[in-house]
Amino acid sequence: MEATSTTSDLQQDTNEQIKEEPAPVEIVPAASDSQAIRHDSADQSLEDLETTSNSAEEINEANELIAETQPASVDSFEEDTKTPQSNSFEEDTKTPQSNSLEADTVTPQSDSFEADTETPQSDSLEEDTKTPQSDSFEAPRSDDDPDLLDSDDDLTQTAKKPAIILPPSSETEISLSSDEEKPSLDNSELSTVEQPIVAPTSPDNSELSTVEQPVVTSTSLDNSELSTVEQPIVTSTSLDNSELSTVEQPVVANTEVEEPPTLRMRIKPSSGQQFANDDDATVKFRPFDVEKQPTTRLPQEIEEQKTTLLPLGKILTGKFRAVRKPEQLPAMGMSDGFIEGSRKPTSAQALRDQRRRKILVRHVARKHMREVRLQDERSFRRLWTTLLSMALALVLLFLIIVGGGSYAAYRFYNDTQTQYQSQVLNLRDLLPKDNLKMYDSQGIPIGELTTFGIHTSVPLKKVSPYLINATVATEDKDFWTNPGVDITRILSAAIEDLRHGHVVEGGSTITQQLIKNVVISDQNQNFLRKLQEVSLTPDINSHYTKSDIMEMYLNSISYGVVNGTEIKGIDSAASMYFGLSDQPDKPASAQLDLAQSAMLAGIPNSPTAYNPKLHPKAAYDRFDLILGFMLKNNYITREQMIDAENEAQKPDFLKDPPQSIQNRAPHFFYFVLGQLEQQYHLTESQLSVSGFSVYTTLDITLQDKIQKIMQDHIAELAKPDPVNHTHVTNAASVLIDFHTGAIKTLLGSVDYNSKTIDGKFDVATQGYRQPGSSFKPYVYLAAFENGASPGQAVDDNKLVIHDPTSNPPDFIPQNYSQTTSGHMTLRCALQNSLNIPAVKVLQHVGIDKAMQVAKDMGIASYTGTPGYSLVLGGLDVHLLDHTSAYGTFANGGKHMPYYAIDKVVNMNNGQTYTHPNEEGKQVISPQLAYMMTSVLSDNQSRLPEFYDCNLLQLYSNSQKDCYSGNRGAVRAAAAKTGTTNDFHDNWTMGYTTDYVMGVWAGNNDNSSMGTILGVTGAAPIWHDAMLAAEQGHPMVTDFPNPGGLERHDVTYPDGVKTTDWYLPGTAPKSASPANPSPTSTPKADQKPSGGTYGKPYCPNNFSYAFPPPADDYVDGRSPIPGVW
Repeated sequence: MEATSTTSDLQQDTNEQIKEEPAPVEIVPAASDSQAIRHDSADQSLEDLETTSNSAEEINEANELIAETQPASVDSFEEDTKTPQSNSFEEDTKTPQSNSLEADTVTPQSDSFEADTETPQSDSLEEDTKTPQSDSFEAPRSDDDPDLLDSDDDLTQTAKKPAIILPPSSETEISLSSDEEKPSLDNSELSTVEQPIVAPTSPDNSELSTVEQPVVTSTSLDNSELSTVEQPIVTSTSLDNSELSTVEQPVVANTEVEEPPTLRMRIKPSSGQQFANDDDATVKFRPFDVEKQPTTRLPQEIEEQKTTLLPLGKILTGKFRAVRKPEQLPAMGMSDGFIEGSRKPTSAQALRDQRRRKILVRHVARKHMREVRLQDERSFRRLWTTLLSMALALVLLFLIIVGGGSYAAYRFYNDTQTQYQSQVLNLRDLLPKDNLKMYDSQGIPIGELTTFGIHTSVPLKKVSPYLINATVATEDKDFWTNPGVDITRILSAAIEDLRHGHVVEGGSTITQQLIKNVVISDQNQNFLRKLQEVSLTPDINSHYTKSDIMEMYLNSISYGVVNGTEIKGIDSAASMYFGLSDQPDKPASAQLDLAQSAMLAGIPNSPTAYNPKLHPKAAYDRFDLILGFMLKNNYITREQMIDAENEAQKPDFLKDPPQSIQNRAPHFFYFVLGQLEQQYHLTESQLSVSGFSVYTTLDITLQDKIQKIMQDHIAELAKPDPVNHTHVTNAASVLIDFHTGAIKTLLGSVDYNSKTIDGKFDVATQGYRQPGSSFKPYVYLAAFENGASPGQAVDDNKLVIHDPTSNPPDFIPQNYSQTTSGHMTLRCALQNSLNIPAVKVLQHVGIDKAMQVAKDMGIASYTGTPGYSLVLGGLDVHLLDHTSAYGTFANGGKHMPYYAIDKVVNMNNGQTYTHPNEEGKQVISPQLAYMMTSVLSDNQSRLPEFYDCNLLQLYSNSQKDCYSGNRGAVRAAAAKTGTTNDFHDNWTMGYTTDYVMGVWAGNNDNSSMGTILGVTGAAPIWHDAMLAAEQGHPMVTDFPNPGGLERHDVTYPDGVKTTDWYLPGTAPKSASPANPSPTSTPKADQKPSGGTYGKPYCPNNFSYAFPPPADDYVDGRSPIPGVW
């Protein structure tokens, strides 16, 4: 409301002026060019002036200055009209839709500019003030008044002055023009005049209204321009209903007034009034003295400012609109203040106007200058505030970015450290686990479990220096000196890759690659992973030496895939690509030469693309590049480079993997895996990455020899035989050190990879086969345990056993020869593998007793139902169990369970698990064991069936030499053959003082072998294999006697006379015949028959003291006491 108060003061002054100057005039500048001011610039100037008059002190000062010359009061001021929507220069009327620049009146037909007097109220902001009217006029102060003028300089400075905006009207035209030329109505300009303008109004019904309006110098509505004056302007309206309007508008034009301009007002007659000519309708006058006025020039800042005048409608409806409505304006005659006819103001009037003008100009100028200064100061402060704010904002933004980046980096680093700290501290535990490796008793590799690839960790000192230098030259030439992140290396690698058109050199350092391969599980190439590598690199360097990092790197990187097996680590790569085998003191990685090292060093960059067995051309190009890097970094000389290139061109440069990786003993290998699974409760997949180094009892060298013996013999038997129609395709063998139970050889077939014979099936450990007569010693041992002696008499005669529960109900055993041999000893019957005496022995000891002895001896599992046929091999057993049980005989009755694992070394933690030294279990007495050994090793007793030079004897020379009488040294050996009835299985079981061995021959499909006996099928393999096993062992010609046995000459009641071993106190008294009858001595060539007195079946074992009794048996039992 401060702006309104200032306007009210000016309006009051204008109202007084109107009372004194009733003559209408048209203002025309006398001696200056009009400067065109754009409508929008004037509009803006008006707003600036109105909004800057907000100082209460200035307003009061202005009111005091104006009040000195104010003769009359103003009744009221209005800020708005009833119709704020009007866009034209209008007072509120009854028709708010009017868009013309006219005020609606009661008489709409009127063409004059009329004010609506029937609207006493306003909807907008109004401020009514009433000032007591005064008819007197106070003389203005002199120019010397200090309150009015501060200095002469104030008169030379102007500011934005109030301006009057008049609406264009067909009734009234007010313009500023010079006497020389009147401006065009179509292109009028807005100029500034520092004079009040007085227009006559109607004495009947006039109102004085003030509006803020630019001066319109042209009546043209199409292209009118506005000018501003610094005094209120009284417009001429209709004589009947005129209205006086004043507007304050800042002056925006730069003018210089040297002399008071001539004012001229042209009045268009209203209805009922006429002028004789234009001169009568025009009044010219000079409101000031003719003396030159001081030149007033606007400041440069204001002169350059283009202020836009508000539109008329905006002025009427704007915020600072004020309407003055005096109660009554005095009628102004033509003679009041004017010279009749000439219409020129009197001298007193001019002085008053001049005085009033000076006061107002001084007040406005001073006020404006203060405002300008304040505005400049505010602008300056705003400018610097803005600049400082922007600078502060930039600094703040920079700090936010830096701080946020630092915080993000810290969080990222901290999170990375937190996430991977434990992995960094235990980096070796994260390295790829060694696949399970198996070694024989001499440390020779026999196989590896490669379910998840092949990997062997080696210390750095056991890696070829050529390989280390080639890797450093290729992957990280400054590895030994850089901190783990090499920016120069990254740029150099990028340049090399671009130069070659493909990746030839890695940008990551060896340390970063180690982190990528081992610590960070995310293998995707992305920026985050690179940042994680960089974040962890210092931590790696602080915990590990360069040698540690290089060792872990070489043991963890991939070298591609060969034969479907992934290769991890340098040692495995040396074996898979160049056939190098690990030796106890020199692993494969230490055996690499320069050419091999250069080839392997190029693979990790792209294990598939640079695999020499898959892409030889790319691999050899890479090979040449690696040699170039090594030469460039002074690791090799040019001569060495040429030699390496020549070596790589040889056809056998790349080799197949060694046999150790190909699994040299597959049946034994998987048998050991089964034991590991049971012992450590791990699956095969878990064992594959267990890092176990398994040292076994196997003698791979001996096994290879035995396997060759087996293959050769089976190949011999496989030859066509039109007479015997033999058909043997497979064999299996087990050799055990019965002293400890250690398995020295185990072959489940003659060829593991043969599909024809189903070679992968392990007959020795998985197959159940009928043992034939090789099972008889367990039954005979049961008899010895019951007090029988190998010299016990037994009758080999027809036997029928009735068993209603069996099918068929009668069991009638038959000897292989389908004949009987009469009375004999148990030694003779067992060594010649006679079936009928064996069944009689089973009858004496019982089936349960026999089975218990077999289990105690080592028959851990079997299939079938024990019966009388078990002594003939009616049950199915494993070759391994059967061999181990025979070892109990050899070990003096102490059973040592077989085992294959000597020790297991966990390469991950260095722990070692060794096989416990077991004492074994004494299942039978050494005396009983020796009694059985003495029988099975009695070659003389087996001659009737097997003849001399049989292969159950371990003579050192060949069988041919033996037939010629030169058998050589004979090693003590105990053996027993076994053949099933249908020739499905053929066995030879035997032992020496060092080993026990079992051999099976037959067909995996259980088909018949033809007429193949134990002595011709399995015995040759056993004979040759035992000789091979005994090479290097001292020659032992007889088994040691443990003592505790008695040797007696006994004649049994059937006439059998023998000398043999007896348990103490068990030897029977010799018998004599009850009714002896003389008989002739049988001829030497007479073949004995059952029940007939003749030549003994085993003459070297027993004789007849008297003729045997007649055959008279009940259920196969002899009626003679002491005779079986």
